[in-house]
Amino acid sequence: MKGRIFLMSLAMAALPALAQQNDKEYADPKPAPAEAWQGVKKISLGWGDIDTRYQRNAVPKLEKTLSLYAWKGERVNAQAVLMAPQAINSLSVKASDLKCGKRTIPASAVSTYFVRYVMSDYFNTRKDSCLMADRLEPTTGSMSIEANTLRPLWVNVDVPQDAEAGKYKGTLTATCDGEELTIPYTVEVGKRTLPEPSKWNFHLDLWQNPYSVARHYNVPLWSKKHFELMRPVMTRLAKAGQKVITCSIIKHPWNGQTQHPFESMIGKKKCIDGTWEYDYKVFDMWVEFMMSCGITEQIDCYTIVPWHLKFEYFDEAENCTYQPTLNPGSKEYEAYLVPFLKDFAAHLRQKGWFGKTCIAMDERPKNLLEPAYEVLYKADKAWRVKGAINYFGPEVAERMYDISFSYDHALIEPAPLAKHIEKGNRISFYTCCGPNRPNTFTFSPPAESAFLGWHAAALNFSGYLRWAYNSWINNQMVDTRFGNWPAGDCFLVYPGGSSIRMERLVEGIQDFEKIQILRKDAKGSKLEKLNKAIEECAVAPVGPEVDIEGIMKRCKAALRAAE
Repeated sequence: MKGRIFLMSLAMAALPALAQQNDKEYADPKPAPAEAWQGVKKISLGWGDIDTRYQRNAVPKLEKTLSLYAWKGERVNAQAVLMAPQAINSLSVKASDLKCGKRTIPASAVSTYFVRYVMSDYFNTRKDSCLMADRLEPTTGSMSIEANTLRPLWVNVDVPQDAEAGKYKGTLTATCDGEELTIPYTVEVGKRTLPEPSKWNFHLDLWQNPYSVARHYNVPLWSKKHFELMRPVMTRLAKAGQKVITCSIIKHPWNGQTQHPFESMIGKKKCIDGTWEYDYKVFDMWVEFMMSCGITEQIDCYTIVPWHLKFEYFDEAENCTYQPTLNPGSKEYEAYLVPFLKDFAAHLRQKGWFGKTCIAMDERPKNLLEPAYEVLYKADKAWRVKGAINYFGPEVAERMYDISFSYDHALIEPAPLAKHIEKGNRISFYTCCGPNRPNTFTFSPPAESAFLGWHAAALNFSGYLRWAYNSWINNQMVDTRFGNWPAGDCFLVYPGGSSIRMERLVEGIQDFEKIQILRKDAKGSKLEKLNKAIEECAVAPVGPEVDIEGIMKRCKAALRAAE
C-alpha cells in the first residue's frame, strides 16, 4: 500500500456560507376558523396526544392529567399543548423530578421541546402547501407566542435502566410572562428492562451527511469545529440504535440528489509511472469519529456502481483531475477499480475494519450489478456487499450480505428471504420518496413512524433503512420542501434538535426490541394475541382505508398484555 501523501483538495477547504437561517414560522396557508377562539378566555396548558400534529390556531380538547408506561431503560413520549388567546412575550418550560416514594427519576432524564411549525406539502404538490408541527427545538431558552394560537410542547422521559418499578409522579410547568401553569403526569415503570441502544438487535441504517453539517454552520469541512458540531447530531443517532456508518468513497455517488452533495472521502491519484496512490485520511477521521459517537457495527461504502458512473481521480502526469464515465463490464472500469479495491481492503485490514465493511449499492439494475460483482471479487473474494433494491432478483440478492428491499417489494418471495436470513445475513426494508404510506414525511401521521418498527417485526426482518438522516436543505428550519422529493424526505432531524417523526421512529424500534424479548418469554394466549397483533403490521401496500393509528393502539395493548 502506497504512502498516504495525496489529500483531496476539498478535504479541508472552507465551504460557502448558506443564507442566514431564519426560524420565524411562516403564515398558515390553511388557518382554522378564527371564531373557534371566541370561547377561549384565558391561557391554559393541557395534555394532548402524540398521534396528532396540532394545527397552530386550532382549539383542541386537552386532558388535565396523563399516565405513561415504560420499561426500565425505555424512552417514552408525551405532548402537551399551551393555548394562548392573548399574546405571550416569554414562554419557558420546565419539568420536575419524578417521584415514587423516596425513589426519584431526576428532571435531567426529562427532555422538553417547543414543537415548531414548518412548511410542508402533500407529495410535492406545491399548490397544496400546508404548515405542519414537526421540528423539536430544545426549551433551553424562551419564545414568544401570538394571540389565538397554540404551542405544542414535546416531552421525552428517558427512564434509567436502574430505576425501580413503580408509579413516578411529576409535573410540567409552562411560565408565561411570569405566570406559572402546571400539569401533572405519571410514568409507571414496569419490571422489565430494555437493553441500552448499542445492544439492540434492530439494524437501523439512516444515512448520515457530514457535508450538510459543515455547510449549514459554514465551518471548514473536517475541521475541529466541524466535528464538534456533528457530535450531538451523531450521538442522537447512536442513541436511536444506529448500527451503520455511511461513507462516500467516490464523488457524488447519488449524482447530487441532495442540496449539499457527498464528496469522496478517499483521494485517488494516478502517478506518473502509472501506479495508483490512495489517501484515506478523511475516511479514517470520519469512521473513527462515528465510532467515538457509539456507532461501531458496520461501515457501508458507497459505491462502485454510482448513478452517474463517473469516477474521479487526480492525474499526476497531467496535473489535473479527471472524472471519466466507466461502465461496469468494461476494461477501463476494471482497471480503475481493481487496484483501488485491493488497496482499500489492505487498509481496512490494517485498521481492523475489513470484517465490518460493506461495499454498498443503491437501487442499481441487474445488468450493472453482475459485472460489478466480478470486479469486486476479483480484487478480494472476502468483500461483503450491502444493497438497497427496488425490485426482487434472487440472483442479485443472494450475493448481498446486507440487503434492503423497498417497502412495496419486501413481501414478495418469502422463501428465498427466509433462506437468506438463515445464513446469518441481514434483510431490512426501506422507505424513501415512496410509498405514500407508511412514511416519515413532515405531513405523515406520526403513528406511521412508529409503525415501521412493527412492520420489521411482522416480516421477521433485521431492521429499517432510510436514505437521509440529516441531508439538510437551505431553509429547513422553516421549510421542509426540496426539489422533487416529498416534504421532509431529506432529513429526520433538524440542526440543534429532533423531530416528531424521529422520536416516534425510535419508539417503534424500542417496541421491536420488546417484541423480541417477549416472543421468547411470553406463552399461551398472551403470545398468540401478541403475534396476531403483529400480523396486522405486515400489510403492504397501505391504502387510505388502512387505519395505522388503530393498528398501533391494538399492538401497544397486546404488547403490554404480553408482559
